[in-house]
Amino acid sequence: MRIDQFLWCVRQFKSRNLASSWCKKSNIKINNILVKPSKEVIINDTLQIRKNQMWRTYRITDIPAGRMGPKLVNLYISETTDKYILDRENLKKLSCRIERDPGKGRPTKKERREIDDLNKKN
Repeated sequence: MRIDQFLWCVRQFKSRNLASSWCKKSNIKINNILVKPSKEVIINDTLQIRKNQMWRTYRITDIPAGRMGPKLVNLYISETTDKYILDRENLKKLSCRIERDPGKGRPTKKERREIDDLNKKN
């Protein structure tokens, strides 16, 4: 099966065209080699996808016959991304979030400047 078709079947991308364009932009690797959309995948290949400035690693466990529901995706790929990397990304997301009380509305100009200053320091 072609890599762009495989990525669409296991629900990594919404459309096959989108998966194909990511391959062309050098955001997909198989066994640490950048691939074109026509590259064939086989079982036990290591697949790397670059999303949100982070390389996520997957192991291909089986080849699907077609697109399936989200509950069945784990039968065909398993994520092998290092837990340290995932935890670090989660911490980044948590540290950058600024919460406002419900019902306060939009921030004033002064509050907006303070928020921007906090974001620059991080």
